[in-house]
Amino acid sequence: MTSPSKRLAILATALTLGTGLAACGAEEPESSGGKTTITFWDDNGGPARTPVWQHIIAEFQKANPSIEVKYVGIPIAQTQQKYDTAIAGGGLPDVGGVSTAMLSSLVAQKALEPVDARISGGALNGKLNEQVVSTVKGTVPDGKTYLVPMSTNMGVFWYRTDWFKEAGLKTPTTWNDFFTATEKLTDTAKNRYGFTIRGGAGSIAQMLEVVYGQSGITEIFDASGKATVNDPRNVAALEKLAGLYKKVTPEADISNDYTKMVAQFDGGNIAIMQHNLGSYQDHVKTIGAGNVAAMPVPKSDGGVQAILSNPVSGIGVFASGEKKDAAYKFAEFAASKEMNSYWSEQTGVLPANTDVNDEPWIAGLQHIAAAVKVLNDPATKIVQMPYHLPEFNAITKTDMEPEFQKVLQGTLSPKDFLDAFAAKLTEAQASYKQRNGG
Repeated sequence: MTSPSKRLAILATALTLGTGLAACGAEEPESSGGKTTITFWDDNGGPARTPVWQHIIAEFQKANPSIEVKYVGIPIAQTQQKYDTAIAGGGLPDVGGVSTAMLSSLVAQKALEPVDARISGGALNGKLNEQVVSTVKGTVPDGKTYLVPMSTNMGVFWYRTDWFKEAGLKTPTTWNDFFTATEKLTDTAKNRYGFTIRGGAGSIAQMLEVVYGQSGITEIFDASGKATVNDPRNVAALEKLAGLYKKVTPEADISNDYTKMVAQFDGGNIAIMQHNLGSYQDHVKTIGAGNVAAMPVPKSDGGVQAILSNPVSGIGVFASGEKKDAAYKFAEFAASKEMNSYWSEQTGVLPANTDVNDEPWIAGLQHIAAAVKVLNDPATKIVQMPYHLPEFNAITKTDMEPEFQKVLQGTLSPKDFLDAFAAKLTEAQASYKQRNGG
């Protein structure tokens, strides 16, 4: 090496050491003392989740003393607007909580960095549930992974184990068992009903869960882009569901939202209630842990275990950030076995890291253990909800919820309802493909 070259090498080394970059590649430290500071936005900040993230951050900083994490908690109802405003005006965090419900919008605005290469080349390679990762990839046009998955949820049927025992009934494992149980557990004289149908706000996802669960159809769209919701097997399934209204369900179900359903079930009027794992604590407080349990959506008559995808929660690395290595390191740490286990146990959700599946706390919670078994069964088919369609929320809530009430009332046939639903979804899917070169 020539003398000038030696001088240049010494100068470069001195600059690197002097600015404290050795610990974090080529990233720029934000604070003094050689630390890299990253900002993390919690997309569901509040009394329940903030302490969980504070623990994870504290553990991360112990393991990575050269990185400081600034926590910002955002109420879930404000998260999408907060991200959109920051995209438009600047000020996005380095890393933040992201769910698949908002992923399509953020990716369309080029706000997030894909993390496929980082996952495959790091500690999470082979550790993330394939069904969960598929849900994330299926939300965006290019099929890339734009968030590090942390957890998901699952639709289940909550049921009164004490009522089943009194009636001499076993936990239903088929749809025939399910429908038989709703009839046998209905006693209108005692104001007891075998089931409750969500007819008000939020009804469409639960209706689709029962319909696709019965039919065993595993795709919302076929290969040509046509919606499958009005497949004859789905029509027959909806006819069975709608036929339960007022026979084994309260008449008030026509306008029931989540709150009213829970009030009826926890109040002792309902034998089986459809929801997800998140309502566990509500049921335990009023009914008691020994009197309530969760059963997965039964398999179709053809033996297919088809369940609807639920939003996946995770951590996104923002494309505008200048400290992506540190940002991903935090996301990877949060999704590691120990932290993902802690996160899932504290929040009552299904872990994305499959190494968590054998943790003792899972075996101790019947509803989580049952859901984990289904989610991690290779034979389970996830029906991917079309969260990628910008029109999906308006179609389901504004257009179809009032029409579903007509189906329950008997003024609109299940076939006509599903035909209209399918037409709207097919049109939205065609527009999506056109916009994205599909």
